[in-house]
Amino acid sequence: MATFETRSVPDAPLCPDFYDRPVLEVARDLIGCTLLFDAVGGRIVETEAYAPGDRASHSFNGHTARNAVMFGPPGRLYVYFTYGMHFCANLVCEAEGVGAAVLVRALEPAAGLERMAERRGLVAHRADGTVDLRLLCSGPARLTQALAIGRAENGLPAWREPLVVLPRPGASAGDATSWSRHAPDVATTPRIGVGDDPRPWRFVDAGSAFLSRPLRRG
Repeated sequence: MATFETRSVPDAPLCPDFYDRPVLEVARDLIGCTLLFDAVGGRIVETEAYAPGDRASHSFNGHTARNAVMFGPPGRLYVYFTYGMHFCANLVCEAEGVGAAVLVRALEPAAGLERMAERRGLVAHRADGTVDLRLLCSGPARLTQALAIGRAENGLPAWREPLVVLPRPGASAGDATSWSRHAPDVATTPRIGVGDDPRPWRFVDAGSAFLSRPLRRG
């Protein structure tokens, strides 16, 4: 449990070129970055990559009206509605026309905590002024609800307000050595909910308590 508080975040968003790279690289490099929508959000601790030719990807059967944003340009937010219940937020990658994106599965909440809790319906649980922050953004549906991301945000650029993705603290996006030096301990697992596909395309901050599903130990 943790009390609500205001935390400072950096203010220089990643440029579109950051996303114009192989989706697996971007999915790994987003771990430790900060995602904010309308000044609400936190540090990215879990992602999944969806690549061209991937049967689990919305782009597998080609360009449609529904998945058009996924085909670029890179650096846009691709939002889709799933199971008739909730939205998922993805960051488009690779060259325009390719059809690749990174699903943002979990954040460590850092900014706008009270607004997140209200949107998630958790205010009633704050009898002592606290809330379990793990209930805010640990999972793609919780994340979009907490940040108020829906169909209207589909196609937004991720490098200017109201949506920004900020570099790892202390790192320079244009300096691979700096980026690596400021990386958390990144682990990989198979993706969640894609059947028996064994490819390790889920990337997580191994030390985070805010994952949508904990890592298996040992």
